[in-house]
Amino acid sequence: MKVIFLQDVKGKGKKGEIKNVADGYAHNFLIKNNLAVEATSGNQKALDAQKNKEKQLAAEELEEAKKLKEKLEKVTVELSAKSGEGGRLFGSITSKQIAEALKKASNIKIDKRKIEMDDAIRTLGYTKVPVKLHTEVTATLNVHVKEEN
Repeated sequence: MKVIFLQDVKGKGKKGEIKNVADGYAHNFLIKNNLAVEATSGNQKALDAQKNKEKQLAAEELEEAKKLKEKLEKVTVELSAKSGEGGRLFGSITSKQIAEALKKASNIKIDKRKIEMDDAIRTLGYTKVPVKLHTEVTATLNVHVKEEN
């Protein structure tokens, strides 16, 4: 019997796949537990429509990420911190502080986990920080750390 998987089933198929399985397995397990539906022409059309909708949403998400990248590349986040000799900071600037300063300054809200810093900023001056907005889109944010009086 041909079925369309509604969820991933380990060893049998992934969500959205159409596969041939034993009739008893399909009726007694897959369909009964809402893991799959019978592959009728109506169900296949519904699956195709759902896949098209998901593609469209993914394309819109990518466009939004590209627009946000353009905005971020123009912005410079200004932070001030106490520093000692040679421009070394007492403490450090973290991704959380950068995200909060970005929200305050230009009202762009970005999750601190999307800010990809290998290590916290520990010196004065300008630093370029990568921000992962989408799997395909990474923006570069300018962070200016100046001395606090």
